[in-house]
Amino acid sequence: MSRLGERFAGLDGRPALIPFLMAGDPDLEASGRLLRAVARVGDIVEVGVPFSDPIADGPTNQRAAQRALAGGVTLGAVLELVRALARDVPVPVVLLTYANPVAQYGWERFCRDARAAGVDGVVVPDLPADEADPLLAPARHHGLDTVFLVAPTTSEPRLRLAASRSTGFVYCVSLTGVTGVRRAVPPEAVDLLRRVKAVTPLPACAGFGIATPEQAAAVGAAADGVIVGSALVDLVEQLGAAAEGPLVELLTRVRAALVRTSPAPQA
Repeated sequence: MSRLGERFAGLDGRPALIPFLMAGDPDLEASGRLLRAVARVGDIVEVGVPFSDPIADGPTNQRAAQRALAGGVTLGAVLELVRALARDVPVPVVLLTYANPVAQYGWERFCRDARAAGVDGVVVPDLPADEADPLLAPARHHGLDTVFLVAPTTSEPRLRLAASRSTGFVYCVSLTGVTGVRRAVPPEAVDLLRRVKAVTPLPACAGFGIATPEQAAAVGAAADGVIVGSALVDLVEQLGAAAEGPLVELLTRVRAALVRTSPAPQA
């Protein structure tokens, strides 16, 4: 069992809290401190690799990526950031990147270096499961979990394929659109989680548009994990390196809301 699997197994039925931050925002040094802060509250940490054409990211995460890229942050620098982070925090680390940076770096080299740096799993939003062969073989060889995305519009055959090629967990996009804070979690998010849980024993985690304790509790009743991203990136944009306290405060409230939710229903 991978570290991600062990982490989910140790949660006693409550949903995992998975905070996301963009690596290198506002700069690499501050980013390291902020990631350590969110790791104190979260169960798994998701680290974004800045990319110039992030098709799944809304304006908030796009601006964060642009700030990091302007500071010269590269995929190699992100792996070094994770290497330092993994020495200090006990929670698994998932990297969210895009296909082009990994292809440029080299699929085999990426999987080897990412795992050696302490990355436990990888999400590549623009890499469909049926085109993921360049990633799957080296990822399996080096023990790196591969997490594929499904959305409310994903057809049943493609949902089954994404689930069958995922390890660690399945990333359920809670809405049709890009990342970003929303006023409410769409009802189709819960339906998607149930569809995923009907075809795989893997944890089904919801992301995109979840920003408040109330939203986390609403989706957490059906999810095995809740990913909170843009609301945290918003705080970093507003406060820069001084965002540590507000990040922890928000995540602590979200975590309390998740603890109050019922365990996710079994398929």
